[in-house]
Amino acid sequence: MTHTSRFLVLFALLFGFWVVLSGIYTPFLLLSGFFSALGVAALSARMGLLDAEDTGIRWSLAPLTYAVWLLFEIIKSGWQVSKIILHPALPISPSLTRFHPSQSSTVGLVIHANSITLTPGTFTVEASSEVFLIHALSSAGIEDEEGSEMDRRVRQLEVAS
Repeated sequence: MTHTSRFLVLFALLFGFWVVLSGIYTPFLLLSGFFSALGVAALSARMGLLDAEDTGIRWSLAPLTYAVWLLFEIIKSGWQVSKIILHPALPISPSLTRFHPSQSSTVGLVIHANSITLTPGTFTVEASSEVFLIHALSSAGIEDEEGSEMDRRVRQLEVAS
């Protein structure tokens, strides 16, 4: 994919995202979205982000299936956190743990760290290519992060690319 086509794809995705989320189609808002998307795409090009040889993730059904799986994990975890908060004894046991992710690309590491943070009750405090520092509302929430389902799925997301 050439630099120009990457620029146009990024611009189209950003502008499309703006239009879908806005839901209001007045000329002012459409022009605002157009120029905002154009500005972000231009800044990305100037920063050299469009020249990257390998982002780690390619177009396939893998990102969609991962997003659906993550949505269900967020719902399940939200339910568990709600039960903990509403319990009269408030059975929390806040804990920090270090976790060694198996992802090799920067995009894979970012997806994994953000997926942990999106899941209620857990938060990625620090992230590097070697180790994540994760905070959890209860120790049961992070007892088996090493080799976890999320780690495996994000690694598969990388491999599918």
